[in-house]
Amino acid sequence: QIVLVSGHLDSWDVGQGAMDDGGGAFISWEALSLIKDLGLRPKRTLRLVLWTAEEQGGIGAEQYYQLHKENISNFDIVMESDEGTFKPSGLGFTGNAKARDIVKKIMTLLLPINVTDVYDSADGTDIDYWMRDGVPGASLRDDPSKYFWFHHSQGDTMTVQDPNQMNLCAAVWTVVSYVIADMEEMLPR
Repeated sequence: QIVLVSGHLDSWDVGQGAMDDGGGAFISWEALSLIKDLGLRPKRTLRLVLWTAEEQGGIGAEQYYQLHKENISNFDIVMESDEGTFKPSGLGFTGNAKARDIVKKIMTLLLPINVTDVYDSADGTDIDYWMRDGVPGASLRDDPSKYFWFHHSQGDTMTVQDPNQMNLCAAVWTVVSYVIADMEEMLPR
């Protein structure tokens, strides 16, 4: 059984893609690194996917889906961060009411960093295939006020990334992915 965390590598014509969507790739990698460094071994596999060709029609996501859809019942949740890694506010979630209640309880663990909101739906070109087939999905929600200052521009460089805000995003990604991967049962569908 698999808990999938992801971001994509899609630097745009004029920028480096550090914020869009290098940040999502960074925090996904960091989540797995933190779990490993802490010596934690969840009951399910945590899988990192760094998608490609999202801007070219989601070609990488479609290919991955086609290669793995026969095992769709083993995918517990698919998580994608694609809206920058600014100060996080919560998690977008797509799934049934029972699964949403579980995710809301998990988010209470993040009260010390004030990131507890669960929004109505997850967004993510790269996880849409899975969510359409009933796999629960999650997307990081953060402060969108500066996103389009840098999106697909020459300004999308590493200097956009605030290490403190990225650490908070990585904390959200780490807690949610680990707890779901270590629960006795998969999220209800």
